[in-house]
Amino acid sequence: MTETRPKLFVLDTNVILHDSGCIRNFEEHDVAIPITVLEELDQFKRGNEDIHFQAREFLRRLDSLTGDVLSHDGSPLGQGLGSIRVVLGSGREALLEDAFLQDTPDHRILKTTLALQERESPRQVVIVSKDTNLRMKAKSLGIHAQDYKSDKVQGFDKLYTGRRIIEGVDSETINHIYANGGILPAAEISLPQEPLANENFVLRNGSKSALATYRLSDKSFVRVEKQTCYGITPRNAEQSFALKALMDDSIKLVTLSGTAGTGKTLLALAAALECRQRYRQIMLARPVVPLSNRDLGFLPGDIADKLDPYMQPLYDNLTVIRHQCGDDTQAAQRINDMRESEKLVITPLAYIRGRSLQRMFFIVDEAQNLTPHEVKTIITRAGEGTKIVFTGDVAQIDQPYLDALSNGLSYLIHRMMGQPIYAHVTLEKGERSELADLASELL
Repeated sequence: MTETRPKLFVLDTNVILHDSGCIRNFEEHDVAIPITVLEELDQFKRGNEDIHFQAREFLRRLDSLTGDVLSHDGSPLGQGLGSIRVVLGSGREALLEDAFLQDTPDHRILKTTLALQERESPRQVVIVSKDTNLRMKAKSLGIHAQDYKSDKVQGFDKLYTGRRIIEGVDSETINHIYANGGILPAAEISLPQEPLANENFVLRNGSKSALATYRLSDKSFVRVEKQTCYGITPRNAEQSFALKALMDDSIKLVTLSGTAGTGKTLLALAAALECRQRYRQIMLARPVVPLSNRDLGFLPGDIADKLDPYMQPLYDNLTVIRHQCGDDTQAAQRINDMRESEKLVITPLAYIRGRSLQRMFFIVDEAQNLTPHEVKTIITRAGEGTKIVFTGDVAQIDQPYLDALSNGLSYLIHRMMGQPIYAHVTLEKGERSELADLASELL
């Protein structure tokens, strides 16, 4: 029997900027860091964004290692783990010059990997990158390449939806949940799997149905009634489930996912306005992700003018609520007053760094564009009496190094499901307009 040697994983810069602790996620295998990666990390040492934090943290961890990271054997990472080394040399320049015209950091990383592949043969050398294009280039050169998968959820089709449909529930049981104060002991319904805390259910048969949420504290189903929040009335079962979770003070963390037009942000904002007196401030934030490679510098005006287009969808939702209430009503005027007194604040997400969120209803829009670490950073800032709501569409991601399985929203849903103070609802039916639904389906 031949002994299987540990693999050697070569890390691209974007893996480290995504997760500074990545070097401890390769089990018994060894890790190599091309010197080009350290040069790139040097450019990210200063700044307040998450990637700057990751760069600084990784360099500190590398510096704290006791072994010689420049030696061939590298520095041991700990019991049960491999070693890490920084690789200075490169080779086979002619092969890359024939294939690629430019001398870029990516191509230097590929040169280093090719050199390692020659020196370490027959040991398997694998380049790990979140850049699809770099992985394609590596494979064209005969290099094994893979994505960084440590924080990916199990599968997009297995992502928790927060809702189940139970068919064949007898009419007497459904009548019970209507007649008994909206509460039904869970033991009275046979389920193929144990319900999770705050999981939602559609109980139905051919003629009757009821909406219910599972309450873990007394192991019962609680009927969900349609409620109107600040002029917004749910139009389907999922929206009713969402408003129930948003209005429940015992649930401190809510995630709402769904495609455009399903009402995620509108419902969150309407619920926040409805229960405004319970909170010191309502804050709406979203990450600034420039599209089509157009950075903020391309936009005219000062920083407020530059950021305005990115915040506009949040203003649009406020406008919808004002129109629903009636522009001349007291409720609509109250929204204006709250904005003027900063009881209601709309801000880029980067502006909340360093803050402690006390007694706040905090809505984070477009959360699919956040990394798992950014999501954790936001939640750990929650003080007493704060409720945090993340909304987003895990199938529509604008960050180049995130996907449906590795973004912060998917990660949060997967890790938090079943926790008593957490609820999730996947909104499936678009309610924007008949035209929008048709376009989503056909285009």
